[in-house]
Amino acid sequence: MQFAELKELHDLPFFDLIQRSRAVHEENWPENEVQLCTLLSIKTGGCSEDCSYCAQSARYSTGVDAERLMEKCEIMERAKAARENGSTRFCMGAAWKGVRDGTKRFDQVLDIVRSVSELGMEVCTTLGELGEEEAIKLKEAGVTAYNHNVDTSPEHYTNIVSTHTFQDRLNTIRHAQNAGMSVCCGGILGLGETVDDRLKMLEVISEFNPQPESVPINSLVPIPGTPMAENSGVDNFDVVRTIALARIAVPKAKVRLSAGRTRMSDEMQALCFFAGANSIFYGDKLLTTSNPQSEADLALMEKLGLSPQQPNPSQCSPSAEADKPLEPALA
Repeated sequence: MQFAELKELHDLPFFDLIQRSRAVHEENWPENEVQLCTLLSIKTGGCSEDCSYCAQSARYSTGVDAERLMEKCEIMERAKAARENGSTRFCMGAAWKGVRDGTKRFDQVLDIVRSVSELGMEVCTTLGELGEEEAIKLKEAGVTAYNHNVDTSPEHYTNIVSTHTFQDRLNTIRHAQNAGMSVCCGGILGLGETVDDRLKMLEVISEFNPQPESVPINSLVPIPGTPMAENSGVDNFDVVRTIALARIAVPKAKVRLSAGRTRMSDEMQALCFFAGANSIFYGDKLLTTSNPQSEADLALMEKLGLSPQQPNPSQCSPSAEADKPLEPALA
């Protein structure tokens, strides 16, 4: 979807926009289901990147210590607990710049993925940059989706991080898609961006060929010690508008209500679900920040008449459209 179209939608009166997004949601997701995902940091802290919002960067004093890769047995315990708790997708994140084929840590990750994939859940990983070979091996090991957010617009990205480029992000996404993995790709609100930056971010995401399987919308949780520690919070209505625009721009994707949910009331979350969100991170923690308790999530879903979506571990990556270029236009 082009920027001009997104801008026109964004500028609609609030209820007009929500009506549009709700219609798209009901056409593509009529079942009143919510995907429950659990995110586990399997390697925390000590990252060499300088992402200005991140508690795990070794460049900032945030109180997050660098840790080794978790033991496989501990990861399996957490994955089994997530499954028993109702999660249908288990996402494993590691604070690395990227992974490289032939290294001990990548072999360890592949072994972990193989075991987790046997539990019947969808398996997602977020390990930083991927090359072609690494993407193929992750897919073969059992990864169903790879998370790699673009965070913000191409123009604003250089204000957020200097140790890699926006194009590096796109390259990893392309490698994951070429390997047959679905892509989970979204952004973060509250990085000092303008409304236009948010719209350009959604433009890029919607122009992926194929479009992402899921689009997480995060609200910045300011971390003491990071350059964005003093950033102001995101207006609730801006979050809902972004959810609605993501639903319209990427109609067949799961739109995931992600970081920042601890600051949302039940009523606010209900409005996000109505606007088009149909996936949440479920559990007590998101990498290094807190997340609403599982019991509270289930209670809210029951009030709203929503049910957990069943897992689809054998899901196929969306097909590319033959008449569209593989790479989004950034000009």
